[in-house]
Amino acid sequence: MATTKWISDPTHSEVQFKARHLMITTVTGYFEKFNVEVETEDEDFHNTKSIVFTADVDSISTNNEQRDTHLKSADFFDAASHGEVRFEGKNYEELKPGFEKLQGDLTIRGTTRPITLDVEYHGTVVDPYGQTKAGFSVDGKIKRKEFGLSWDAVTEAGSVVVSDEIRLHCEIQLVKQ
Repeated sequence: MATTKWISDPTHSEVQFKARHLMITTVTGYFEKFNVEVETEDEDFHNTKSIVFTADVDSISTNNEQRDTHLKSADFFDAASHGEVRFEGKNYEELKPGFEKLQGDLTIRGTTRPITLDVEYHGTVVDPYGQTKAGFSVDGKIKRKEFGLSWDAVTEAGSVVVSDEIRLHCEIQLVKQ
């Protein structure tokens, strides 16, 4: 079987995370620099050989420079020592047409843990420029403290400043190479 390589199209993809702030609102952040590389047998994603996602920690953006600096500090991601977030897919399983589970290992701050992501496959098309593209929505949740992002603060009233649960959402468009 022939191997097909795919890479993310950064202009049509996004990677975001959401955390509760003071347990009353949600703050959204993005990784502005990231890469997804996928190898499949032929063009069928059900015969995936390799899925690797990397994100540059220095590219975090929450639309607040002070918060971004704090997230990059040793209190959270520790960008100086751990400049990359990495996910390696291990098992891609179809639940029903268009809906899959992706299991793999996520590494943040040098800590690797297994996670499971929900994947919605939107299809594969050829764009007006002759490029074959595939689209996916990816959702999941992690506990940030399990990855060493353990900074905590409590308000005078006893509210947690940042939730432990972080929701992940990605819109990924892959380009066949």
